Amino acid sequence: MTVRVVTLTSALALVAGMAQAQEMNFNRIASFPVVSNMAEGEDTARETSSEIIAATADGMTLVYTDSPLGVIGRIDITDPANPAPLGNIDMAGEPTSVAIIGQTAFVGVNTSESYTAPSGAIRSIDIASGEVLNECDLGGQPDSVAKAPDGSFIAIAIENERDEDLNDGVIPQMPAGTLAMVDIADGDLACDTLRFADVTGLADVAGDDPEPEYVSINDLGEVALTMQENNHIVVVARDGSILSHFSAGSVDLDGIDTSDEQAALEFSQSQMGRLREPDAIAWIDDTHFATANEGDYEGGSRSWSIFNKDGTLVYESGASFEHAIVQIGHYPDRRSDAKGVEPESVTFDVFNGTPYVFVGAERASVVGVYDVTDPANPVLTQMLPSGIGPEGYATIPARNLLVSANETDLGEDGAARSHVMIYQMQEAPAVYPHLTSAGMDELTGWGANSGMVADADGMIWAVNDSFYSYQPTIFKIDPTQTPAQIVEAIRVTRKGRPAQKLDMEGITLDGNGGFWVASEGRTDRLVPHAIYHIDSTGEIKQEIAIPAELAAVERRFGFEGIALVDGTLWMAVQREWGDDPANTVKLVSYTIETKEWGAVRYEKAEPATGWVGLSEITLHGDHVYIVERDNQIGSAAVTKKLYRVPVADLVPAPLGGDLPVVSKEEVRDLIGDLTSTGGYVLDKVEGFAVTPDGQGWVSTDNDGVDDHSGETMFFSIGQM
Repeated sequence: MTVRVVTLTSALALVAGMAQAQEMNFNRIASFPVVSNMAEGEDTARETSSEIIAATADGMTLVYTDSPLGVIGRIDITDPANPAPLGNIDMAGEPTSVAIIGQTAFVGVNTSESYTAPSGAIRSIDIASGEVLNECDLGGQPDSVAKAPDGSFIAIAIENERDEDLNDGVIPQMPAGTLAMVDIADGDLACDTLRFADVTGLADVAGDDPEPEYVSINDLGEVALTMQENNHIVVVARDGSILSHFSAGSVDLDGIDTSDEQAALEFSQSQMGRLREPDAIAWIDDTHFATANEGDYEGGSRSWSIFNKDGTLVYESGASFEHAIVQIGHYPDRRSDAKGVEPESVTFDVFNGTPYVFVGAERASVVGVYDVTDPANPVLTQMLPSGIGPEGYATIPARNLLVSANETDLGEDGAARSHVMIYQMQEAPAVYPHLTSAGMDELTGWGANSGMVADADGMIWAVNDSFYSYQPTIFKIDPTQTPAQIVEAIRVTRKGRPAQKLDMEGITLDGNGGFWVASEGRTDRLVPHAIYHIDSTGEIKQEIAIPAELAAVERRFGFEGIALVDGTLWMAVQREWGDDPANTVKLVSYTIETKEWGAVRYEKAEPATGWVGLSEITLHGDHVYIVERDNQIGSAAVTKKLYRVPVADLVPAPLGGDLPVVSKEEVRDLIGDLTSTGGYVLDKVEGFAVTPDGQGWVSTDNDGVDDHSGETMFFSIGQM
């Protein structure tokens, strides 16, 4: 059978095709913060983590493992658009995986005292009552759990994982792992049938120390098992006999970024012979299975693959999945040198007659949807936004539902918590992505988008901020396409070299083909608060430093947005500086011809939690429009609003004295827009522009996919 390796050219074509409305598409309809399952009085600041997830036979209840809390959590999805908490069940150990038969959950629980003395059990739990029905001692540390499609038995990967701090994590580290299987009789565990498959001596890499990672069972009762650190795959019969085994092999990669030394998106490097080291595995049919090649030991191919169970490689994604992620702004540059976007999770199911493989990229927080009607030629149909760190999935085809469990909980004020996200296959266009660079001549990454401005042709110009300190860029966006299309990327330079010490947070047009850019600045990092005049090629022609009167009272949070009003530049200062009364900030002016500085005062909302600041200022008609936001996420978010100030109020007074207070009028509360795609409220509403036809456009900043899901919203709020 011919192996199809997807090239960059074909990846571009595939992702570009996602812009076309399809008959049926998956769209996210809800996000459930798993902290909601904690009981009244519990410390909700504790870390939570939804990892592996499964659904009851009727598709109305979800059960997920939460390792940090030592519980399994339950969610009522009778109304999938409004998931409701059903509470947690204490596991008296670390739950590692869950499978469900009927209304009974089968949970692998790690009770190990140490790496050298692993222990654990498989437990059956009545989901409704939380009662432990039965338990089989596994004699080792369980990882993945899978059920046979007919519900006749359970398979458990006994990893007995290595200590990564011991001898730099080099294996072998005994005791060895194994594969356990136990039959289900009368709906419960038949512990007397517990049996083990000996998988030692099979792998070329540390064969005497197998490290089983993930299991999947096909309709024939055959168990596919990955041994990740060993870079090996084994197919086992239900009686424990070995049917086949083979190395997962390696991949040659081109057009990737393997360096974290500079904050820039450069995809010009290569890696040869990169071991796959697959994590998750999922049967597609009785002959083929898919693997997510995370890499964990010495490998990491950034890819996913399809194998025949005899060991023949049928399909290899190469760097194409990663390239598709780059184009939608989800590339995690700060964490990507070794494993790129880190494909870790994979699952399979059939929706409306079409077989799909769902591939999760842990570090990029994206789920790729592939039509695998022909396993040798998968077709990327969609990219879905997830919470941070997609780990496990539940598929409910009877209800057209896909569910992702996202493990990362940042656990800080204003930071994202672990979420379960629910998607529905609908007869509707794909909602995500909102913005893409697919279709450009070169692979173009982007992220951390901030200020915006529209030109006379209806194009929108946006800047990235200091996250990409070695690659400051002005992007030209065509908002008339769906999704909106980045059509040009202008690198900002100083004397022909990438400009350093910039923190671009606002952009406006100079009327002569160039731009004025506001740099927020941060003096403790030697990044000045300044205004820059940049020509159409991206070269900085002029730098204007703030005057002494402002420098004397400056604080870290500086200019956020810039607008040109009748020859005067107006910059919104994000937060209070040293001479500002509480909950007021300056709108600072600079008159280009006279070089005079001035300001007015703007009264912002008092924060409910955290802080409130300004993120943008944009001219349209007789008003400047100002984005005012708090720094909160999800249900804690209160202030994400668009206001307008009459241009007539912009009469600057000299700096250092009393400043006039401008009037403001609320135009739109953006909370509804930010939850319209079923996600939690994102923090940074950073960009606003108005096109000549009067359409208002809003964008969010994804922080360069650093402690962030990478999701960027770019949407119209209609006529202004």
